[in-house]
Formats: sequence, C-alpha cells, structure tokens
Amino acid sequence: MARKNKRNNGEVIEFTANLEENLIEIQNELIYRKYKTGRYREFYVNDPKTRLVAALPFKDRVVHHALCAVIEPIFERAFIYDSYACRNGKGTHAAADRTTYFVRKLQHLYPQIYCLKCDIKQYFPSVNHNILKKIIRKKIACKSTLWLIDEIIDSVADDKNINSKGMPIGNLTSQLYANIYLNELDHFVKEKLQIKHYVRYMDDFIILCHDKTILWSIKRDIEVFLRHYLDLELNGKTGIFPISQGIDFCGYRIWPTHRKIRKSSIKRMKRKLKAFQRKFKAGKISLEKINATIQSWLGHVKHGDSYNLRKKVLESFILTNEK
Repeated sequence: MARKNKRNNGEVIEFTANLEENLIEIQNELIYRKYKTGRYREFYVNDPKTRLVAALPFKDRVVHHALCAVIEPIFERAFIYDSYACRNGKGTHAAADRTTYFVRKLQHLYPQIYCLKCDIKQYFPSVNHNILKKIIRKKIACKSTLWLIDEIIDSVADDKNINSKGMPIGNLTSQLYANIYLNELDHFVKEKLQIKHYVRYMDDFIILCHDKTILWSIKRDIEVFLRHYLDLELNGKTGIFPISQGIDFCGYRIWPTHRKIRKSSIKRMKRKLKAFQRKFKAGKISLEKINATIQSWLGHVKHGDSYNLRKKVLESFILTNEK
C-alpha cells in the first residue's frame, strides 16, 4: 500500500530493488526497538490554502502503513457513524450527502432550521502529544506497539517534554491520530449532549437544530470540552446561521433542494487550467497529468448541481503545443 501510485518514484524503486533485505532490516529495528524516524522533508502546498506538509522517507512510510494496518481496525470500531474523514466508505461526498439528508429531514419538522458550523483553530499544529498518548492507551496495551506509536508522535517534537504539540500533515499516522483525537469530541457531542444531527469531516463539523438558543448553548459546551479535555479551541469562523444561506461544508454549499460548488473551488480550477495551457505549450507538463487533475475535479463537482458549470469551465479549455 505504501507504494500505491508511486511505483515510478526513484525512492520507491530503490527500496523495492532490495525489498526483502529492507523489510528484514525494518523488522529487526522494530523487534529490538532500534527504529528511529527519518528526516522530514518540508514543503508548502496551496490547495486550497497554504499548508506546510512534512514528508518522510519511503522506509518510514512503510512502517506507518504497517502500524495503521494493525491499530486502525481497533479504533475504527469506536468511531461514530458520522465521522467522515480518512475512513473507508466515507469521504467528502458522503459527508455532504449526510448533511443534505439531515437538512431535508428537519425541514419537514420545523419552519426554520439553523446550523452551527465549527472548525478547530490550527488543528494539526495544536494536537497535544501527552493527551493523544493517553487517549491511545485506552485501546492499546501492547508495550512494543506503544513504543512505536510514541516514537512517531515524538518525531516532530523539539524536545520530549509533556507540552509538545503538533502532527505533520503528510504522515498517514497523522490522519488516523487526528480522528482518534477528535473521536473524544464526537462521543461527547453524541452521548453527553445527545445531539442527533451532527456531521464531522476532520476538524470541520456542523450541528443542525431548529432553535438558535440551543445551538449557542451547545457551542459553549463544546468550547469548554475542547479547552479542558483536548487543549483545543474553535477558530473565529465558527458561527450560527439559518440554512437558507446555504451550508458551506466539504467543498459544497448545501441547501435542502440543491448543492452548489464552492466559488473558491471554481476559481482555483480556472487558474489551474490557464496554468496547464501555458505549461503544455512549453512542454513542461504531460497530457496524462492534466487529464488526471481534470477528472479528479469532475469527480468532485458532479456531486453538485454542476452541469452548466462543467460546460462553461471546460468549453474554452484548448491545449496547443505550438510555439
């Protein structure tokens, strides 16, 4: 799994050329607890906003895949149904569909529906290592497994003190740890607050209700829980509004009757297409790579009311390699 879609990568080719020897080396390092996380390679991505991504050598990615294959099923059983990030059978489209289902359901019961839309301030950089380790230890008892988990968590710490924070966005384990961390919030919302109409995608989540006063109370309860138990806080974009404005969630703006694509997604794709035209003309990008990006975007926008949009965006997109 670690080399999926990366078989032509030089690092992957080098590792697989001596596959058996490399795997035995990893096995011995894990058995004798000699494994140390490699050096992170940092770079920025701008899709949709600028983020610092930290990538590990391929050897470390193999270790992360092996670890997740063992521990993810254990935590998966504890995840609530309406957590949609980085899980098989879930994703942004399923989260948007569930939101639409809740909106339509409540619309039949009440004349006005409101949405509390939240996301966590600087989520990945804010995850408290000590709290994360305590949460993981509720499910994992194997000392060797915990040693490896701690090694990966601490690999981004400046020192090994109790106040270390942050997870690199590029790690496969970070995606799992992020769900494990906020699973505490999920169960608080569902079990303590008894909220039925709640959907979370990573650190973005929504709650629907017919009463604004109730939602403001829920918001305060969530803020207290996040601060006291997870050392997190909501960001300034958190707010409550009627669903008639549309719910901006998971790349769509959602109403009971229809779903539109975010304007930022449309603008971003238009910029990419213009860049593709320049790069293709200069021979700096392949047709295959362009097609892969376009198909990925079409796969996203087809889940909204986007026929005319797709036609308008792509009708003027013409590639030429004439100098």
